[in-house]
Amino acid sequence: GITAVEGEFTTGDPVNCVDSEGNLLGKGLVNYSSGDIHSILGLKTSQIYSALGHKDYDEVIHRDNLVITCDTKKNKN
Repeated sequence: GITAVEGEFTTGDPVNCVDSEGNLLGKGLVNYSSGDIHSILGLKTSQIYSALGHKDYDEVIHRDNLVITCDTKKNKN
């Protein structure tokens, strides 16, 4: 899951997805703004509506809007 958010962005913006060490994993189009994501960090999908007062999507980035740019097999230890 998401552990941190950096910068400011709005719904539909492209963002970098990085691991805990800052390595780029991919890029995706977000379904929520950076402010909304800060509000839902650590919550379950079923808790999004309670936190935001709306739930437009179940995921922050849908897999159809995500491009993986690294070799995921290489990164697994």
